[in-house]
Amino acid sequence: MRRHILISAVSALLAGSAAGAVHAEVLRLNTPAVGLTRDRIGALPDAERQPWLDYLARSEAQRAADRDALVAELPAGATPPPPPQAVGGGGRNLPLDRPADWYASSEARAEADAVVSFQTPAGGWSKNQDRRIARLPGQRFSNDAETMEQNPANFDAPADRFWTFVGTLDNDATWSEMRFLAKVAAQAPGREGDAWRASILKGVHYLLNAQYPNGGWPQIWPLEGGFHDSITFNDNAVAQAAMLLRDVANGAEGFDFVPADLEAQAAEATSKAIDVILAAQIRYGDRLMGWAQQIEPMRLVPTSARNYEPRSVASSETTDILIFLMGQQDPSPEVQAAIRAGVAWLEATRVYDKSFEMTVDGRKLIDKPGAGPIWSRNYDIVTGQPIFGDKDQTIHNDVNGISVGRRNGYSWWNASPQKALDAFAAWSTAHPATPG
Repeated sequence: MRRHILISAVSALLAGSAAGAVHAEVLRLNTPAVGLTRDRIGALPDAERQPWLDYLARSEAQRAADRDALVAELPAGATPPPPPQAVGGGGRNLPLDRPADWYASSEARAEADAVVSFQTPAGGWSKNQDRRIARLPGQRFSNDAETMEQNPANFDAPADRFWTFVGTLDNDATWSEMRFLAKVAAQAPGREGDAWRASILKGVHYLLNAQYPNGGWPQIWPLEGGFHDSITFNDNAVAQAAMLLRDVANGAEGFDFVPADLEAQAAEATSKAIDVILAAQIRYGDRLMGWAQQIEPMRLVPTSARNYEPRSVASSETTDILIFLMGQQDPSPEVQAAIRAGVAWLEATRVYDKSFEMTVDGRKLIDKPGAGPIWSRNYDIVTGQPIFGDKDQTIHNDVNGISVGRRNGYSWWNASPQKALDAFAAWSTAHPATPG
């Protein structure tokens, strides 16, 4: 059943405050997302509860099994190795664009072995790690989080600093490891590649087990609570999981060894992912628009993430989803309608003659004739206006009014949606609109 979000914005407001001068103000405070709980599931109609209860029980059982498996790696009383060191950005060293013969090299094979060593018992991977360094027995699967702020006002504070992001799609984790292993395994068709193929199959089961009954994926699985339980379009998580399973279903991109029954499950999961994407597209009356960064798993309404990430219509996530949908073969009328509406929304919200760039006072939105187009990262789901969050949970209508550190540390205005408009130019030629 499709559920849509109603917003009361008028289309004339969609260009937002960047089209002209605004009076900077704090609009409101951000509020935290709520995770998936038995109480929330209990509010569902009787006929809809059981799949969600089964899912939650599966998550809880797997989380306990993961913990027990780590403890069992060391003799009783032994001191575990220090946690792996965190690395940022692209430091996970998982090249996916090398020539095919590189993946037969000793370097690639050693890295594949290290990747396998970090696979959780559930079948996923954590994030932000150097994949050239193998995990030691008893070493945690995720990084050292002891220094993270334990503050109820911090939406991102882990429930357990010693066990967080143990299996995630955040920051390109899990799907990247699986694609890397597939490239290495493709160069080792005999028994020497069996361990890598077994790891991939375990990863496929991870994605299937982590998928919500309605087709979305949380940021972390087994579930960790809070906004991590939201269906996550941020970092292209849902689309990347679906694209990988689509390749598994088609035996493409090195996944041609997957058994037929698992291929069928992957195809079904991909179809469900498309269904939830269509259901989550934000609607104003009868008019479809863009998508949120993350949505509540059952109600499919926008929700917040970190302190400075408010409920919104999100241009970058809309871009990623549109590119994913445009990659579907033989798109249904519903998919085509979603694409055209999302593109129309991006066209309506683009801004020219403005630039978000570094100044003597940090990054700011400034007048710059001839610049653009650019888009705000987030748009208010009520007014359609650009909005910007700060670490103190305040939500502003002017990016120049938030703290310097937060302005400098986030792409509040960016040009990435142009990728979707460029892709649409070719896609629309192959899929002309039906008159009427």
